[in-house]
Amino acid sequence: MPSANRLRGVLRSGPLLLMLGLGGMAVSMAGPSLGLTGASGGAISDSPKEVIDQVWQIVYRDYLDSTGAYSDARWRQLRRDLLTKSYAGEEESYEAIKGMLASLDDPYTRFLDPKEFKEMRIDTSGELMGVGIQLSLDKDTKELIVVSPIEGTPASRAGVQSQDVIVSIDGAPTKGMTTADAVKLIRGPEGTSVVLGLRRKGEILNVPLTRARIEINAVKSALNTAANGSRIGYIRLKQFNANASREMRAAIQDLEGQGAQGYVLDLRSNPGGLLEASIDIARQWLNKGTIVSTRTREGIRDIRRATGSAITDKPMVVLIDQGSASASEILSGALQENERAQLVGQKTFGKGLVQAVRGLSDGSGMTVTIAKYLTPNGTDIHKNGIQPDISAEMSEKEIRNFKIEDLGTSRDSQYRVAETTLTKALKEVNQVYQPGNANLQAVF
Repeated sequence: MPSANRLRGVLRSGPLLLMLGLGGMAVSMAGPSLGLTGASGGAISDSPKEVIDQVWQIVYRDYLDSTGAYSDARWRQLRRDLLTKSYAGEEESYEAIKGMLASLDDPYTRFLDPKEFKEMRIDTSGELMGVGIQLSLDKDTKELIVVSPIEGTPASRAGVQSQDVIVSIDGAPTKGMTTADAVKLIRGPEGTSVVLGLRRKGEILNVPLTRARIEINAVKSALNTAANGSRIGYIRLKQFNANASREMRAAIQDLEGQGAQGYVLDLRSNPGGLLEASIDIARQWLNKGTIVSTRTREGIRDIRRATGSAITDKPMVVLIDQGSASASEILSGALQENERAQLVGQKTFGKGLVQAVRGLSDGSGMTVTIAKYLTPNGTDIHKNGIQPDISAEMSEKEIRNFKIEDLGTSRDSQYRVAETTLTKALKEVNQVYQPGNANLQAVF
């Protein structure tokens, strides 16, 4: 909703992640398929056709259809049509592959040429080169949408906001572009410039940006003191990158050492990232229970559970909003449904598809949707999102005046609701029966 757009522009999310749109990755690197056969049954030795058939086989073997656009019969016919054609070289075969995958109507199942594939593999490393935004391709409009800018980056400083539509890049219209196409134009050497044409509430804005090296710190934390004197550990998780689990563990341990009595975990505008990071972080908060399960086209598989390794069992509240997606939804859903935390804020984005990353024989690669995430209670996250226990939104006036440094402070109205919710929980925890005390409320 419009009132949330500027807030998500202020909040920092993840880097320009390309392979998954909104994060949530089940990485499964695979080499080329062997024993490929052509439409006539003979072995395929022609390299362009070999890559086409590798992509075809991966989809045929692993793809989970979430759009209703796939059918085995049509997919087999498409293979016959493609392998009877001649291809002058890689570019022609790559265009054929992109057309083949486009027929699935799934923006998360896509082809990456060798350069794109190499860039994709470093996108979750915690450092990148660019302007500091994450893109998603809107399934219905096919427009390039800004999920969220990264705090402290050129995009954030220039005022790029969540839900901005990128209509042009250096004057080139983006109609028909994929996220990969856009990235080729947006990324470039440090210190060079790019101009993004943005549509916001019907108005077109041209925003010049200077590319920079962007180092991603996934976690920010502070020890706050509530009005009643309670010591509140505030942790903002910005994305689930390769550093997130380690940084989260360090933050919790540091706040425990400072005497935190409870925690507010802020997942607002966190677009997701690595599946394993979300599971490991959930285990830092949960001692028992299911965290997430995945459903492939063969049925339920890969149920992930807590391992009794939680760092703390102190009360906690989780802040969520419409920019919380994928791995954020896995974590918040697990904490909510295991009754480990109350959720405060707005319904999450609703991105619950798992992509596997596959390497191909010529150095190119692809991502393919292979499963859906399910919460511990079996709820399909995709398109449904996670509902908060307590709704909290910022007013338009507050959003207009909101700054990065206001997050997790008394100037942050959503945080104030979370803190009030947490202090009530702390009061209930402290109201236990103590022999010899007139603690009648706790007894009855």
